[in-house]
Amino acid sequence: MKPEENSAYTAAFAPGLIDPAIMAPADVVAPRGKGVVNRYNVYRNNVTVSLIDALAAIYPAVQRITGVDFFRAMARFHVRATPPHSPLLFEYGRAFPAFIESYEYARDMPWLADTARIERAWLDAYHAADAVTLDAQAFAAIDAQSLAQVRFVAHPATRIVRSRYPAVAIFAMNRKDGPVEPLHASDAQDALITRPDQDVTVSQLPAGGAAFLLALMAGSPLGKAVEAAFEESEYFDIQINMQAMIAAGVFTANCSGVPS
Repeated sequence: MKPEENSAYTAAFAPGLIDPAIMAPADVVAPRGKGVVNRYNVYRNNVTVSLIDALAAIYPAVQRITGVDFFRAMARFHVRATPPHSPLLFEYGRAFPAFIESYEYARDMPWLADTARIERAWLDAYHAADAVTLDAQAFAAIDAQSLAQVRFVAHPATRIVRSRYPAVAIFAMNRKDGPVEPLHASDAQDALITRPDQDVTVSQLPAGGAAFLLALMAGSPLGKAVEAAFEESEYFDIQINMQAMIAAGVFTANCSGVPS
């Protein structure tokens, strides 16, 4: 089959694998011409189930919160609305948190989408490239006179998820085995996702921490990032945040102003 013919065949064959309203293409054949429609439907069901299973593997906390039946029903709607664009299943489901946010039957769980965003960030951090992290010794060697002008380079695994809900606590309590304790927190929580020592960690950022790190990740010098943090919270503690970001491996050793 010529490339252009193969492309046309794929374009006709693939849409029906996600949308059950689309019939099997007319030129699909089976051995001895039997059971074409039934075989196509079986294949379609297998594709849908594999994508739902992929979402369940990426978002285990969300599934634990909603229950398996609710999750798989929600995931099925997402699969029908959002076909995959990559052969790698771990790449699928990037739009799932936004889908959850608009899903009618999840409206009484407004924090669920942010929990999913943390789970997606966890997986992306897991697959991110390696890099040498900035350590405390290298940071301490920076000339104090130029400290405010230092610019940092984010580690490829670093992610930040901001939430109006206690999403970090909800994520943590549903990613582990055992009974789930009642959650009494209701305050907004910002998540920092990093991968120090090859293990992905999720931690809650203190007041002003997200604004501080996001400014640094966007290329602002340290002095401007501190200003941004204080604009957001008068309780921002620069020493605690600096120590935490170095311990968590938020940035690489490749920073301007850091001695080699």
